Amino acid sequence: MIPTETIDPGAAAERLAAPGAFGALCPLAMLTGRAATAAIAAGDALPFLGGSPAMPLAFARAKILVRVGEAVAEAHLGAAGLAAWIAGLPAPLGQRFAAQRERLTRLRPSFAGLPSERWPLVMGIVNVTPDSFSDGGRFLDPASAIAHGRALRAAGATLLDVGGESTRPGAAPVPEALERDRVLPVIEALARDGAVVSVDTRRASVMRAALDAGARIVNDVTGLTGDPASADLVRARAVPTVLMHMQGTPRTMQAAPRYAHAALDVLEWCEGRLTALGAADAPAQARFAVDPGIGFGKTLEHNLVLFAHLAMLHATGAPVLLGASRKSFIANLAPDAPADGRLPGSLAAVLAALLAGVQIVRVHDVAETVQALDVARAILAAG
Repeated sequence: MIPTETIDPGAAAERLAAPGAFGALCPLAMLTGRAATAAIAAGDALPFLGGSPAMPLAFARAKILVRVGEAVAEAHLGAAGLAAWIAGLPAPLGQRFAAQRERLTRLRPSFAGLPSERWPLVMGIVNVTPDSFSDGGRFLDPASAIAHGRALRAAGATLLDVGGESTRPGAAPVPEALERDRVLPVIEALARDGAVVSVDTRRASVMRAALDAGARIVNDVTGLTGDPASADLVRARAVPTVLMHMQGTPRTMQAAPRYAHAALDVLEWCEGRLTALGAADAPAQARFAVDPGIGFGKTLEHNLVLFAHLAMLHATGAPVLLGASRKSFIANLAPDAPADGRLPGSLAAVLAALLAGVQIVRVHDVAETVQALDVARAILAAG
């Protein structure tokens, strides 16, 4: 794993003042249900994401991560002492960490008008492609893709993500006209059904056509950096958008990915994209969700570091989406598991997302995911 020095909170404050330093708070020691409510009332924990009627969450400790150049250090302190530690920081450091604390503890706004009281919501994957890593070719025919989307919705998917270009490692781009031809009839039919449809694309022309066809969300693996016209389009239409982190392109991303600390580096990228898109305040943050991009320019170690720090991504103030379904990191941990044999690992990732407060999980196996989440929520809410 990435070598991280452990220091005390005072030393962390000193390092944060160094030129070029970047730091963040990561909630630890999660409490759920009645235990969370009692700990908050006693002053022993802080509410996480404002809690939820379905499952109150709180964190009793916080990790302070600091990166200076390539060196990373961490400090730990009780959540109850966090306010005093922040108050001792010089401006503007104190303001930055006070903003992070506020974002970690406040109730999340609704994303795209979707229900916000019972998360994570389940996004069903509809790949209208011949070469996606897991189900390529199964739903290339529009009729098959439409039927699949309807089945996922009936199984409990709150929204459907329709894509016409594979972004698996090593994938080559497809012509824009072909991508549009693949997704538009599927989006039109599912939107007519009343489904909340997301278009999975990195091209502004496909985004525009999909929105005209009834899509309500844009999901871009490049975080609106792949096409110069995409950011202006989503701003002009005020369309809810998922910004995913990827190092490189699908064709090159697994060649030699490198991070000082995967979670800190991804968080810094997400903050930078939100700032560039004018989403620095809470109302604007609600129009964007951030996705750490599991498997997109990441080794197994990078993916595991991201999972261990998922809760830290809420410091952006934006909702968090996680797409880990059937991905190769599961096969790295369970050797020789084919893509369609990774359901147990996919469910483990979803349950980790639940405890990290993730708002949306993007999955292939909707019925199984919904059942796992329903059972986990009931157990955790019992306290």
